[in-house]
Amino acid sequence: MAQKITKPAAPVKTTTAAKPAYRSTTDAKPVSFIFGKENYRLLIISIAVVAFGFILMSGTTDIYSTTKIVIAPMVVLGGFALGFFAIFKKSVKVD
Repeated sequence: MAQKITKPAAPVKTTTAAKPAYRSTTDAKPVSFIFGKENYRLLIISIAVVAFGFILMSGTTDIYSTTKIVIAPMVVLGGFALGFFAIFKKSVKVD
């Protein structure tokens, strides 16, 4: 069965042209970020602590050492806790 090619009935016409929404530059407010400088600093430190914990966990010799079983997971969890603290800490807004 062959399909019939049909033309559209008519082009759609709009009554008014869309106007771009421009903001006034006189009422512009300064950009405020969610995180402050201290939040980013704590987040970078927490990433470094987690990476250090994984480095402590790595290696092939003596897999049952206290460092790999106890200390390294505690360092990683501490890094994650510091990361959560960095995210949830309120930044001080300067007016």
